[in-house]
Amino acid sequence: MSLLSKLRLVTVDVTGTLLAYKGRLGDYYCMAAKSAGKPCPDYDRMHEGFKLAYTEMARKYPCFGFAAKMPTIEWWRICVKDSFVKAGYDYDAETFEKVFKRIYSAFGSSAPYSVFPDAQPFMRELREKGITVGIVSNAEYRYKEVILPALGLNQGSEWDFGVFSGIVGVEKPDPKIYKIALEMAGNVAPEEALHIGDSYRKDYVPARSIGMHALLLDRFKTADAESWRKSGAPVLPDLEATKAWLAKNPTEEPAEEPLGAALLRRMAEKL
Repeated sequence: MSLLSKLRLVTVDVTGTLLAYKGRLGDYYCMAAKSAGKPCPDYDRMHEGFKLAYTEMARKYPCFGFAAKMPTIEWWRICVKDSFVKAGYDYDAETFEKVFKRIYSAFGSSAPYSVFPDAQPFMRELREKGITVGIVSNAEYRYKEVILPALGLNQGSEWDFGVFSGIVGVEKPDPKIYKIALEMAGNVAPEEALHIGDSYRKDYVPARSIGMHALLLDRFKTADAESWRKSGAPVLPDLEATKAWLAKNPTEEPAEEPLGAALLRRMAEKL
């Protein structure tokens, strides 16, 4: 019996699994700065500034400010402001607001993203087979309400429900986000569910720690993929290969209590 025949639920990550970013972060920050009459910021400095600012905001106000009841737009306003400051650019309030509005609008649209060609067919085929498809993503509400639909990935045709960290207040690698997905799918048993993502730490480890099946996509030939394989994770190049994998009877089984799940859970907590 194939794994596919045992599944009632498949959850998928978004970025790196269904979508890819187009261009570089600096492209969008450059366009925004120019629209406000300012020179294009240095790409490398801007990238590093954003990484520092985003990490700091995610630590202070996780899940896009969910617990602090911070509006998403305000979370991003602070993050973008700090990104420029850390990169060495400190605009006056009027200029920054022009720049910010351009950036916030761009990343709240389909413009910076492209859908992998195998994403829509894969999700539709699963649903046609009677399998529930869920999104599990560290993302804010605009992914659900604007970005995914604008890219042709619609709730009701490609996916059934979404668990977005900015909406539920829990983010990967916390295993609770996967438990929420199981509940939203109708209290599906973990052994009847599969999660597909592109991060060993955020996708594979926490999903397996609660007993779900899991696999990783290596669409960009990352150097980490070999270590993922050595750790026992199935690693596939794309969703076309995933279909073939599902049609077989993989040796990978859900983690068992107390040793397997307990070990993976401890790994998730440390990470």
